[in-house]
Amino acid sequence: MATAHTPLRTLRDVEALLIPQGERVTLPAGTWLSVQQTLGGQLTAMTDRGALVRVDGKDADALGPELVAEVAKATAERAAAAEGPFDEQKVWDALGTVYDPEIPASIVELGLVYLVASEPMEGGHRVLVHMTLTAPACGIGPVLVEDVRHKVLGVQGVKDVSVELVFEPPWDPSRMSEAAKLQLGMM
Repeated sequence: MATAHTPLRTLRDVEALLIPQGERVTLPAGTWLSVQQTLGGQLTAMTDRGALVRVDGKDADALGPELVAEVAKATAERAAAAEGPFDEQKVWDALGTVYDPEIPASIVELGLVYLVASEPMEGGHRVLVHMTLTAPACGIGPVLVEDVRHKVLGVQGVKDVSVELVFEPPWDPSRMSEAAKLQLGMM
């Protein structure tokens, strides 16, 4: 079974995102990787040249069957949690499955979500999310916004999502949960 930091070779060419730049690259089949985290259905890995990359969960097959199973389990758990009537807490739960690819903590634990609001609309609910980034110029920001949009749309009863990046007030580590601080060795 593949575990974090176990070297593996890509089984096929696979698209990835360079972190923190957010640039798309293709990793050729046979590229050595060391998986750093498999959180929220996404995979973060270090290349043999020291670059940090994120591989979408849909491409986990390029990294091996064990990682496909991990992504499938996370996806199934997320889908089960989103079932039932609309509840704003389920939106928060979905946001808790969006992870910063560099930090093993969710955007909720990091204190990056400033607002979640919902209103009824025909056929369901419209959800507004205000979020920020740990650094305003983070190249992975647009990817996190799309992750948020995708996961909130997966919540039962959500028909529309608006995700806005805000930078006031600026983020700082004091916004992190105690659990995140403990996990990152800040307590």
